[in-house]
Amino acid sequence: MRYRALNLDPLSYQRHALHAEDCQWVEKNCYFDVWIELIHALGCDPYAVIPVVSALDFEGDQWTFFKPPLNELRELYGIEVNEMTAWRPMLEHAQEHLAAGKMIAVEADAWWLPDVAGTDYRQNHVKSTIILVDVDPEARRLGYFHNASYYSLDGEDFDRTFQLSGVDPAFLPFFAELVKVDRLLRRPPEELAAISRGLLRRHLARRPHDNPIERFAARFQRDLPELQARGLEHYHAWAFANLRQLGSAAELMALYLRWQAARGNGIATDAGVLAPAVSAYETISAGAKSFILKAARAVNSGRPFETAAIFDDWAGAWQQAMSTLEGIE
Repeated sequence: MRYRALNLDPLSYQRHALHAEDCQWVEKNCYFDVWIELIHALGCDPYAVIPVVSALDFEGDQWTFFKPPLNELRELYGIEVNEMTAWRPMLEHAQEHLAAGKMIAVEADAWWLPDVAGTDYRQNHVKSTIILVDVDPEARRLGYFHNASYYSLDGEDFDRTFQLSGVDPAFLPFFAELVKVDRLLRRPPEELAAISRGLLRRHLARRPHDNPIERFAARFQRDLPELQARGLEHYHAWAFANLRQLGSAAELMALYLRWQAARGNGIATDAGVLAPAVSAYETISAGAKSFILKAARAVNSGRPFETAAIFDDWAGAWQQAMSTLEGIE
């Protein structure tokens, strides 16, 4: 018997524009990505949930791993999310809840996720978030959201994802959340944008008091010798926690402000008002993307890496974005 909460086909599914191939950061982070796609698949607009990233901060060894606040998913779209007690095998939970029209957001081991072939699939045990949508135990097939789209897996990948074979006796159940959409709200575009503008003001009020890029710049120079000593594998983990989070958040904010500017009504009367902030965020996004390769070369070669001009440019862009947004609060 097949259990599915949504009728989706991995072969024909069209991902949202926030995951278009022409984005600088096609993938943001595993948790935010699956919500972009689920909101989109439910017929709602995921742009509205972006404001949380405006309060991004440098946390000391990483940038904020931004996630849609659960209360804002409810406020914007009527989506209810609660932690799920995984007290029995996950496949049994999936059958129960998908049959009732609910979905499960759960941590999974990317080793068994074929959509990441070429990176982690059958190569690295990495925790990632997926949303279970469609499960067929007899066919051993799962339809799931992961990263930038909707996919399916089967066979051994199905067995291992659900811990049906090769079970590690020390395995601990992954963290899971139950997603209820029985009170889904498909708000008119202008109403959704207006609510989202309020969320932007809310998150801007808790933005860092200082310029976090200046702190990041100082920490990078201090950590560069260690990055060089520990090599590229360590560097790539560092880059994911730092450059990808900073860069993808900046691109999301640029896209979000363009989305809001197209609607006007309170936050801006035309795109020109927000243009300095859009440009600033695009500077940071593009800069972080190119910095990944520059820093990798420095790590691999062990040579000095002069970054003062680069970070000064980003820090100035961050200040420009904040000054522009302060003016519209």
